[in-house]
Amino acid sequence: MVNYQDEFIDYLQIEKKYAVHTITAYRSDLEQFFIFIKVTYGELDSIAIQHTFIRSWIVHLMNEDHSARSVNRKISTLKSYFKYLIRNGYLKVNPMQKIVSPKMAKRLPEYVEEPQLATLFSSIEFDPGFEGQRDRLILEMLYTCGLRRTELIHLKIWNIDLAQQQLKVLGKGNKERIIPFSNALKKSIQHYQTLRVQPQEEAKDFLFVTSKGAKLYDSLVYQVVTEQLNLVTTIHKKSPHVLRHSFATHLSNNGADLNAIKELLGHANLAATQIYTHNSIEKLKKTYQQAHPRS
Repeated sequence: MVNYQDEFIDYLQIEKKYAVHTITAYRSDLEQFFIFIKVTYGELDSIAIQHTFIRSWIVHLMNEDHSARSVNRKISTLKSYFKYLIRNGYLKVNPMQKIVSPKMAKRLPEYVEEPQLATLFSSIEFDPGFEGQRDRLILEMLYTCGLRRTELIHLKIWNIDLAQQQLKVLGKGNKERIIPFSNALKKSIQHYQTLRVQPQEEAKDFLFVTSKGAKLYDSLVYQVVTEQLNLVTTIHKKSPHVLRHSFATHLSNNGADLNAIKELLGHANLAATQIYTHNSIEKLKKTYQQAHPRS
């Protein structure tokens, strides 16, 4: 039996240059699917998979109380996988053509309110040393530039143009974008650079480093964001991505053009950006219901 899964994962890593956590999710989804196929139908090659087998896996996931969102992500993984097999001539008929994804309730992204973030940056005391000022800058850059966590971690010193007050960010699919930043953020970056510890050789090009001079890592960013957001908000989710959602939502609420928000976020199309207009609409509805006498 040919192991097409490993070849597909190599393609995502080398050619598509997907992030590590994305690769991990794809690999996990494929492993779960083929374990189910083996247990239910026996040892089968990928080219022998039929759409009925995939449907039975979807039913199994739903019966195991997986959310529609989780199931749809796994379906998306299979769509990419079988599309890869078709494109490379391993398969003639795509079994995903007859697969219908379960409907999902539209979930608005969680975000932190503007006054709460104002409190975070104006009233919360950060340690004046390296770690405290690094942590503050992490929060500032995630919120004021709308960065993804991986974009922040991989931000290099030469990606920052202090004179022009702009960042060059390498986003998904190796797509570059330019993000302007404020004079306040410029001062924060300059102050952090005076405190930055001597980096290890492999981390010397990166803006953010640990207290030991190593490259920043995912769990540390999560820890910094969670600890600080706990001080100012009670929203359920307090991940780095919440600050990206806050960046986009606050721009939308304050009248920013949707296409401009799209470019700043590095979205491939407007559909992904339009979710932030829904937050504005929901806010208007709430105001109307609270204030209008006939609401």
